[in-house]
Amino acid sequence: MEMLYHPEYAGHPLAVGGDPEARHGIILTANYTAKKKGVKTGMALWQAKMAYPDLIIVPPRMDLYLKFSSMLREIYGEYTDLVEPYGCDEAWLDVTDSAILKGDGRKIAEEISWRVKKELGITVSIGISWNKIFAKLGSDYKKPDGITAFSKGNYKELLWRLPAADLLYVGRSTRKTLDRYGIKTIGELALSDPEFLERLFGKMGLVLYSFANGWDDSPVSSQGYEAPVKSIGNSTTTPRDLVNNLDVQIVLMALSESVAARLRKHGFKCKVVSITIRDSGLFSFSRQKKLECPTDITNEIMAAANALFIEHYNWQHPIRSLGIRAEKLVLADIPVQLDLFISEEQREKQEKMDQAVDEIRRRFGYFSIQKAFVYQDKALASLDAQSSHTVHPVGYFNGR
Repeated sequence: MEMLYHPEYAGHPLAVGGDPEARHGIILTANYTAKKKGVKTGMALWQAKMAYPDLIIVPPRMDLYLKFSSMLREIYGEYTDLVEPYGCDEAWLDVTDSAILKGDGRKIAEEISWRVKKELGITVSIGISWNKIFAKLGSDYKKPDGITAFSKGNYKELLWRLPAADLLYVGRSTRKTLDRYGIKTIGELALSDPEFLERLFGKMGLVLYSFANGWDDSPVSSQGYEAPVKSIGNSTTTPRDLVNNLDVQIVLMALSESVAARLRKHGFKCKVVSITIRDSGLFSFSRQKKLECPTDITNEIMAAANALFIEHYNWQHPIRSLGIRAEKLVLADIPVQLDLFISEEQREKQEKMDQAVDEIRRRFGYFSIQKAFVYQDKALASLDAQSSHTVHPVGYFNGR
């Protein structure tokens, strides 16, 4: 997206990340030019700049990415109604029943690749296989703009030599454990003793063994309202360390406003609020709270987040970063059971107030209207919580 919207950066190392001046944290993604210079996803910004001083870093624009994600799904929907998103830029498509009208998997992949390039100006990497796991591996096999087919006749030759870490659900910890026992490739994982893997990883060991052998018959889910977004979250590394409850409440209010605004924009309410805390010693943890009824109201999300913080943090160290996530999303107009002990009239007033604030900020900018509460600290009041947000879709076409 950023290379599409910044043609002047063609051929230059470009990364999407946070704001170095405000101590915002990591590289979210980088183009291939930057990756060749040693820039990796997850690096701290200062590390990325040390790896390549001329690196260009732009802030994330999740609303833009979700817009393109929606347009991609519209194209996919012309070939099948069995489209299961896996992240905002990836999806599985089951085109089995489309073959009569649209052609085989290869023909459909080539047509989608051509259309995405022509209509949206970006490329997709596509994997074709008889199961979801190998289709995803295929989408990662040739980048960018590649099409790879893994069949029952060639998967052992092509797939089994790949690193075990390329397999879905093999994370850093699992990879280290496999390395310790000399299991470095997908083929070695496939030929391992399943009982030994179960002892190492529990039931997940058997799952990984099945995946490595191509034994995956899980269906591709049909499109539904839960597909686009699973949770909406916002986190920030603060301009200075937080040292008391008031500091935390100011930041939580800014984050709550941002999360609630995005819930309203995308037409969702949340049933669960979670917070993530990282202290100055870089120790972090998360806690969550189930709400009495679904909400997109700023003050209700703030109240839940603050209650979680008060209950679970004892101030052994100052706080470096905070995050709020709205989870268990439902459609905003879904019927709900009213609570006799909650004033629905007051909730409606708060909803209208939040909507009025949304409209003012849409027209005149985020800082055009602010809660007086946050101005008890000017440094923290300058925090733009809108600039550091994440939207987590559920979880193959691999859009790049």
